[in-house]
Amino acid sequence: MQINRLFEMVYILLDKKSVTARELAEHFGVSIRTICRDVDTLSAVGIPIYTERGKGGGIRLLPDFVLNKSILSEQEQDDILSALHGLSNVKTDDSKQILQKMSTIFNKTTTNWIEVDYSGWTHENDFFNDFKVAILEQRIVEFDYYNRYGDKTFRRVEPMQVWFKSKSWYIKGFCLTKHGMRLYKLSRIKGLTVMDEHFDKRDSLIVSGNPILSIFEEGKNVNLKLRIEPEKAYRIYDDLYESMVEKQPDGSFIATMTWPENSWLYDFILSFGKYIEVLEPEHIRNIIKEEAQKISEKYL
Repeated sequence: MQINRLFEMVYILLDKKSVTARELAEHFGVSIRTICRDVDTLSAVGIPIYTERGKGGGIRLLPDFVLNKSILSEQEQDDILSALHGLSNVKTDDSKQILQKMSTIFNKTTTNWIEVDYSGWTHENDFFNDFKVAILEQRIVEFDYYNRYGDKTFRRVEPMQVWFKSKSWYIKGFCLTKHGMRLYKLSRIKGLTVMDEHFDKRDSLIVSGNPILSIFEEGKNVNLKLRIEPEKAYRIYDDLYESMVEKQPDGSFIATMTWPENSWLYDFILSFGKYIEVLEPEHIRNIIKEEAQKISEKYL
């Protein structure tokens, strides 16, 4: 496309300072006449490009030109570079190269004022680049997947999107094994293989009606009322919305929410240990009591 060729031409000239029309024509696989028209196009939109004839001549930009003077504001440049800094932590092969190129184009020494590290404290699979290739080239992937109970299953998937949600990475895609849209937690994927088989892109990224619930297993919604002790105040701010919580005179918190009832919910409540009490509903209060007793019996 012409717009891509024009953009790359500017980058080449910023990097090499002077290039002949023949060199550019060979680089892009077009005619010299096309390069001359491109020079006219860039000049018409305000890029200070010019040509010098004779020995040592070529196509050049004015020495003090940087791209931001014509297209992007200082704030827009900084936003782009900051976004690329964050993307570079995803460990795709080309992100750091793009960051370097854009820094050259903007004639800026970047200040990395924000550090984004998506990795955990323990080792995680580094499948970002493989999934990127599979998604962009629409290639089927195969892998072993471990569910929340530790059971391993084999999956063939048409990957559609890499998704970051609530401290974890996921893969959205159409599972050919289960014949439906699914969401897979990246850390539970083992033995990933990008196949040579291609697939046709599907229209929807909806996962079983609700992408969040499909991670944990769907359940019927239940109205919860919990009392959380002051010792776990940090969990209030980490895991709940302010609108769910009301602080009490004694420093404790009353949390109310409507969540799906399933094993994930029980595990969430139990993760607070002795610092939480289910006030409502009664049947969940009894379930947590039974689970706590089972835990206690292991230490008798």
